[in-house]
Parts: sequence; structure tokens; C-alpha cells
Amino acid sequence: TKKNILVIGPVPGKKYSEISFPILSPDPASNKDAHFLKYPIYVGGNRGRGQIYPDGNKSNNTVYNATATGIVSKIIRKEKGGYEITITDTLDGHQVVDIIPPGPELLVSEGESIKLDQPLTINPNVGGFGQGDAEIVLQDPLRVQGLLFFLASIVFAQIFLVLKKKQFEKVQVSKMNF
Repeated sequence: TKKNILVIGPVPGKKYSEISFPILSPDPASNKDAHFLKYPIYVGGNRGRGQIYPDGNKSNNTVYNATATGIVSKIIRKEKGGYEITITDTLDGHQVVDIIPPGPELLVSEGESIKLDQPLTINPNVGGFGQGDAEIVLQDPLRVQGLLFFLASIVFAQIFLVLKKKQFEKVQVSKMNF
């Protein structure tokens, strides 16, 4: 319902790393509600998919971390995709099985030593939420033209003052020669 708020998304993350959109400025001559002012614009965007389902389970669009410290003793590739990673604790020999759903690519291999919360998969998430604000100044064209005329007149006045000073210096030099 607000005219100065723009919400975008969710959109695919790989395709939309940058978004440009046109803004049509109102004409105060034809629209009496528009004035020559500074207008704020607020933009928010959601890029990519979510990482958690509403029930709290992780989706396949997130990084999976190790739930224990130890050595990766076994990696089983499941029939329908995904992995079962068995981590053996080096201190007491206790085994922990981490289940990775289909989709993410593994970073670890059998025999590798890992620590607690070390990533087991790549982070496929290229999305997220971003927001920003900006201001647009609606300026009267006559006001801009007047500013340019004023600046040009100052430049010419400075040039003429320098020329007058040079003329005055020449007169002083000619009086000293007599």
C-alpha cells in the first residue's frame, strides 16, 4: 500500500545477482500531488531458496556440518541419493552417523580427520535477504537551468576581474616609468 516501498523475490540466486528497475518520476505540472522534493525509496529482496523447512528440518540447500570430532571411517552412498557418513571418535571409538540428503556435494573423504561443526558438504546457498534505501530528488528543470546560468555568470565575472586587474597593473607600471 506504500508507494515508496519495493519488495522483490524470492528470485533464483544465480540468475539475479543484480537487479535494475526503472522508476518513472511524476510531473508536478500535470499531477498536483507531486512536488519538487526529496523522496525516500526502501527496497528489500529475497534471493534463493530457504534453508529450513517449516517443520525445522534442513533442506538440501544448506551446508551440513559434522556432529562429532574424529575420523571419517565410512561413507555409504545411498540408493536414492545422499550419503551416510560414519565418524569414529579417536578417544573412545564411539561412532556417529551423519545423514546427508540427495543434492549437496561432499567435501570429506574416508580416512580424513574432522572436527566438530566442520562442513561435510559444500555450501550451495547463493541466496539471502538484502535491503537498502535511497533517495531520489525530483528537481525543477528551470531551477537547474538557473543554477547553470548563475555559475556561468560567476565564471565570466572572475575572468573579467582578472582582466581588469591586469589592465590596472599595466597602468601602474606605465606611471612608474615616467
